[in-house]
Amino acid sequence: MSDSRWQGELWLGRDFGLVHGFMGRTTPHAHYAHQLIIAPGQPVTVELDGVRQSGHYLMIQALCRHAIVEAPEAAFTVYAEPLSIDARDLHQSVSEVTPGLPELEAALRSCPRQPMVDRRIERALQALDAALDGKVAAAQLAAQANLSLSQLERLFARDVGLPVRRLVLWRRLRLAMALMLQGQAMTQAAHGAGFADAAHFSRTLKALFGVTAGQALKHLRPRLLA
Repeated sequence: MSDSRWQGELWLGRDFGLVHGFMGRTTPHAHYAHQLIIAPGQPVTVELDGVRQSGHYLMIQALCRHAIVEAPEAAFTVYAEPLSIDARDLHQSVSEVTPGLPELEAALRSCPRQPMVDRRIERALQALDAALDGKVAAAQLAAQANLSLSQLERLFARDVGLPVRRLVLWRRLRLAMALMLQGQAMTQAAHGAGFADAAHFSRTLKALFGVTAGQALKHLRPRLLA
């Protein structure tokens, strides 16, 4: 791994993503998705909360601060939305699968999904996704869910694990990447997902994934899954 560019294939589903190829180094970061690294060849080295670990199968749970330190050979990376997929279910679904993008996609599709326990959170998330191309106000989401702002914030802390503002950024990032995979230019996709400009999108990607948009996406062959 000679630089911070990611090279290979990127498959993006509704609540999961798959990457196969060479992983670039990253700065320390924490993102909302669970991340599972499968390295069939030489082991990958990561730093988890300041401690270095090397292995062929590394689980990084949502919001765990980490960095990719060394990945000598091509590896598979699985990202899973924690609102939909529990980390234990993710592990059980893919641990016995022979690594391959089609095989991992099939395993992720058959992985159990977690039901949304609180309908009020579900209504707030639906309102959030519908408003991503513009300004999203927490008070607006609370009203859509028939909640006060303080009630919404408590429910997000309990069930989502993120403040409203940080979840908005995560959903904007996910939408922008999907729009780019549909063929939109970065600037157009950034605006379509509610970012001020492409630089705002790239800064958000760097903050959440430890790499810029150019490092992460320029050398990946994308595929948007139905």
